[in-house]
Amino acid sequence: MRRLFILDGGQIEIRPIQYAVNALLVTLLLAAIFLLAYQSLDYNMRWDQVWEYRLNFVQGFLMTILISALSMVLSLIIGVISGVGQGSRFIVFRMLSKFYVEVIRGTPLLVQILVFYYVVANALGIDERYTVGIIIMSMFAGAYTGEIIRSGIDNVAASQLESARSIGLTNAQTYRYIIIPQVITRILPPLTGQFASLIKDSSLLSVIAIREFTMAAREVNANTFSTLESYLPLAIGYLMLTLPISLISRNLEKKFRYDT
Repeated sequence: MRRLFILDGGQIEIRPIQYAVNALLVTLLLAAIFLLAYQSLDYNMRWDQVWEYRLNFVQGFLMTILISALSMVLSLIIGVISGVGQGSRFIVFRMLSKFYVEVIRGTPLLVQILVFYYVVANALGIDERYTVGIIIMSMFAGAYTGEIIRSGIDNVAASQLESARSIGLTNAQTYRYIIIPQVITRILPPLTGQFASLIKDSSLLSVIAIREFTMAAREVNANTFSTLESYLPLAIGYLMLTLPISLISRNLEKKFRYDT
């Protein structure tokens, strides 16, 4: 299978062997830089101490997957509601959607976690910290997702909407056949970035004692005093979670790509 890259308006065809060789060269270059940096530290790895706490990493990794997956689904639902709501003709719904997006995007996630957990959740009687963590991450990512969706809808040319009305399409048909296909194509790249950020931002939930991946690494570091050995698996683990999202996004972009 050959890969095509667009450069200055033209397409460059790259054979699989060329792609593999270039990828290998980049990998070797990065590995060499890392090894040179590591040798300058004069640091001896102590993996045997960290290995004793391997179950901590596994449990934290699985918890991060669970929290991130549920948060992604809920944030997408919230994002669709707030994104569509910002363009709603119902002024109360529109103002609430805009207020929610601006407040969430204008305040730090760490502050939102502390306020929601110690104030809002306490007032509502929600004691399960993992449930609170999922709600917080969903609300946070939902605001950014909503803005991405709103931007995608607004970027659909007005002439296309007028053409849809002129041929007698209903609002539901206009969204289904005109707006949604174009919006999906346009929002996939930023949406992928947002989902990857959500996975990494979940590390802040450790401040309310949720034992996710980052907190597991901190506990191992505190018990073994092996900082590099504790945080290298953390970096690799997050990379394992975010790379598949990028690959899925690229496949979806190809699937929904069309000429305009």
